[in-house]
Amino acid sequence: MSPRSLTRRRLFAATTTGAGALLLAACGADTSDRYGGGKSGGGDGGDKGFVSGDGVTTEIDPKDRSEPVEFSGTTYEGAKFSSTQARGSILVLNIWYASCAPCRKEAPDLVKIAEKYAAKGVRFIGINVRDESGPALAFQKKYALPYHSLPDLDSKILFSLRGQVSPNAVPSTLVLDEKGRVAARISGAADPSILRSMIDTVLDE
Repeated sequence: MSPRSLTRRRLFAATTTGAGALLLAACGADTSDRYGGGKSGGGDGGDKGFVSGDGVTTEIDPKDRSEPVEFSGTTYEGAKFSSTQARGSILVLNIWYASCAPCRKEAPDLVKIAEKYAAKGVRFIGINVRDESGPALAFQKKYALPYHSLPDLDSKILFSLRGQVSPNAVPSTLVLDEKGRVAARISGAADPSILRSMIDTVLDE
């Protein structure tokens, strides 16, 4: 892949927050043993597109994007969700769990971004890798998340994202384009200015 180079402004933002992202990237939810990913991403993808859990921020040119990712599940509220339903819209995936400190730190920013971009047709979905419904719903209520989350305690969704997201980097955020392809990703706590810029770039395509 040929990641699009960050602009000077975005690169400056990334470097100024890099130390914090480095410390926050891996929050202890290492699921690599559950789907054979390890450092290679596992499965068919090998190490292609692997994102290490060290605060890496990547944008991918449309011509270099991989095949659309597909996953589905039932939200904590009991609603069915499939990524194919979001085709035609930009979909932002946030991987989290309730006791993860950087997940709590980034939550207010994600709320603001999700609310701002909803009018532009951008959708958000959470992927929770650890929690039963009690703590997950309490977290969603506490931070007033305007979007739902899918439980992924058995790592089936992470398996479908192998090669696109580091198994030990929680939180992580992916931006899918209208075709369902990964267009951008943040490994570690999301810097709001960088995430907004990523979404804007895909919107402008």
